[in-house]
Formats: sequence, C-alpha cells, structure tokens
Amino acid sequence: MRWSKRVFDFYLDASIHVALAVFSLVACTSVNLNIPWNSHLAFFLFFGSISCYNFIKYGVEAEKYIKVANSYHKGIQIFSILCLIGAVYHAAYLEVMIGWGVVGLLLLTGLYALPVLPGAKNLRSLGALKIFLVAAVWSGATVLLPVVSAKTPWSWDVGLETVQRFVLVLALLVPFEIRDLSYDSPALQTLPQRFGVTWMKSFGLILVALFLLLPFFKDTVAIHNLGINALIAAFFGFLVWRTKEKQDTYYASFWVESIPIMWWLLLYFSGSRI
Repeated sequence: MRWSKRVFDFYLDASIHVALAVFSLVACTSVNLNIPWNSHLAFFLFFGSISCYNFIKYGVEAEKYIKVANSYHKGIQIFSILCLIGAVYHAAYLEVMIGWGVVGLLLLTGLYALPVLPGAKNLRSLGALKIFLVAAVWSGATVLLPVVSAKTPWSWDVGLETVQRFVLVLALLVPFEIRDLSYDSPALQTLPQRFGVTWMKSFGLILVALFLLLPFFKDTVAIHNLGINALIAAFFGFLVWRTKEKQDTYYASFWVESIPIMWWLLLYFSGSRI
C-alpha cells in the first residue's frame, strides 16, 4: 500500500487538506448565519489557499520556488499553478467588493510571508504574533467575505461568528506551535517558548471552551447546531489535551486540521444545508 501513502502524503503536502478546511469553514458560515452559498467564492478560496500555502511553505523567494530540486516538489509546484488558474477562473465571477476584501487579505498574507520590518525576515518570524495574524486572515476569508458576498448587513451574530472563527483558528494552531517547539529558533519567542507546553495547552483548552460558549450569545441559533458544537469542542479539546512536542506525523497536519471538515460534515448530515 505504499502508493496510497504517497497519495495521502501528497494530499497533505500539497495543502489540499488545509484548503478543504477553509472550504468547510465557508460552508459553516453559510449554515450558521443562514446566508446564501456562493460557490465561486468557496472554490476561489479553496484553490487560492492551495496556491498561497504552497508558496509560503516551499519558498517565498521567487528563484527558490521556480527552481525545484526534486520531482515530488515539482509535482506540487505544477499542481499549485493549476490551482492558481482555477482560483483566477472563479475570481472572475466575484463582485468588486469581494475583490477588495481579497486584496486586503492578500496584503495580510504578504505581511506574514514577505520581509516588512527591519531586523525581521517577515511577520512569520515574529513567533508570538504570527498565529494571531493567521487567525485574522482565516476569519476574514471564511466569515467576512461570505457575509459581504451575501450582502448581509453587519450584526451582532456576524460579529460573534467572526470572533468564534478567530478563536477556533487560534486553537487549531496550538498543536502546531507545540509540535514546532523543537525546530523553532529560540529567537522567535513563540508562545510555547515563552510560557511552556503546559501553559500553551491550557490556552488552547480555554479557546476551545470559548468556541463552545460564544454561540449561546447569538440572537439566532439552532439548538441542534449547539449540540454539534459541543461534539466538535469535546473532540478538539481531547486533541489539544493530548498534544505533545513529539507527536505522530499526522497528528496536527491531518487530525487537527480535520476539525473544520468534521464540523461542516456534522452540520450537513444533521440536516443543515448550504
């Protein structure tokens, strides 16, 4: 079954899994806020996430990204280019306001990946700050863009959905921060480097609890959605609690990043539709 492992590894390494998580969160927004589903926006974010994440992972320097050393990464590069074409195709169907929102998110992503500050390669090199920047980009992409696309006015529920999404993504990043503790330079001063693994796990569990509690304060919420949130929070809390520095290869990159996908599937099969 070696071929199946290679396919699965490509699925993860080419950022298809993380892009599916983004797609799932867009779907969750449509369900939770009861707003129209924009398939072009969802697929734009799906294909765009693959291209963007692979660019960040495999070389923000143009020369490094173009001159690929091995056939495996060459395959990821070609796949990323095809996904970029798919993203451009779906972008052509988006409204101008969505375009401006995407530009803003791309600027934030650029701050994450490209040199912007003296003495720092990029904001990604500012360890304690990077996870908040990533959470802000994901929240904007998966909540605010669908809301703008649906021409839904700003409301208390939209605000809470945005905050809940920010909290969820922060919690998703906790196992990754702990996993990378052995590889990150001490100069980064990431949160687990500053406060330790136990503190970081406690921080993650608090975030999971907030994810569970925030929807109770919405003006409109489906009761069965709260039950699904509880299931997701229980499983997610278990993953955060079990997180350790030396973890299984797929612990964070597959199981943790599966949380948004599981959330959407539970909402879908419970009868909630996009």
